[in-house]
Amino acid sequence: MNYFWKDLWEAIANLFVDVLFAPYDALRALELDNWFAANVVSWIFLVIGFVATIYWMKQLRIFDANNEEDKSISSHSYL
Repeated sequence: MNYFWKDLWEAIANLFVDVLFAPYDALRALELDNWFAANVVSWIFLVIGFVATIYWMKQLRIFDANNEEDKSISSHSYL
């Protein structure tokens, strides 16, 4: 029975190391040739975050212009 658990954990480790982390190993190897290409995932996340922030600020401006926010001191029950 101990061999079953050992084989199970080794199979899980093999899955992560050899299959799921393989793209990251490829990016690590690519970094030696081209830093910008190796960090393309980071650049994509930065662009998504920047666009989301701009959209959020635009929506906040719309709600502020419509005076939809309750700005009274007792707007929350815990205050």
